[in-house]
Amino acid sequence: MLLSSLVLGTAAEGVTHINYGDMFFQLIVFIVLLALLKKFAWGPLMGILKQREEHIANEINAAEESRLEAKKLLEEQRNLLKEARNEAQSLIENARKQGDIQREEIIATARGEAERLKEAAKVEIEQQKEKAVGAIREQVAHLSVLIASKVIEKNLSAEDQDKLINDYIKEAGELQ
Repeated sequence: MLLSSLVLGTAAEGVTHINYGDMFFQLIVFIVLLALLKKFAWGPLMGILKQREEHIANEINAAEESRLEAKKLLEEQRNLLKEARNEAQSLIENARKQGDIQREEIIATARGEAERLKEAAKVEIEQQKEKAVGAIREQVAHLSVLIASKVIEKNLSAEDQDKLINDYIKEAGELQ
């Protein structure tokens, strides 16, 4: 009762009395509680936050590396596409040049063939002309002999006939 009258008496007296023992005890308990919180709550919480921060930093780095790799691959693809276009253009140009060369070769071959046929035709015409001239000479010679034999009305010897034919052929050849 003494204790309760003391507490009641103290409460009735007002706030003039401060209990330093309780305050000290509460301060110690608060410090111990802070130490426990720091060791068991704040440390693991900071560790989790640190891990989260590292994870986010790693993800950002990985994303940046992926972006750089994608940019590099895109540039490579553009270069490959440019090379493919250049190669296609080169192939087209080569095909065009080969087509021109083949066209020129075909034209040259056709001209050569035409010239060869023309020369062959000239040779054949010359041969036919020689045959025709020979045949005409032979007929002229034969007719000359007949005319001469009728004019002279005598028979010529074979020697005279050959001489007469050759003379007439020479005259006919000179006239042409």
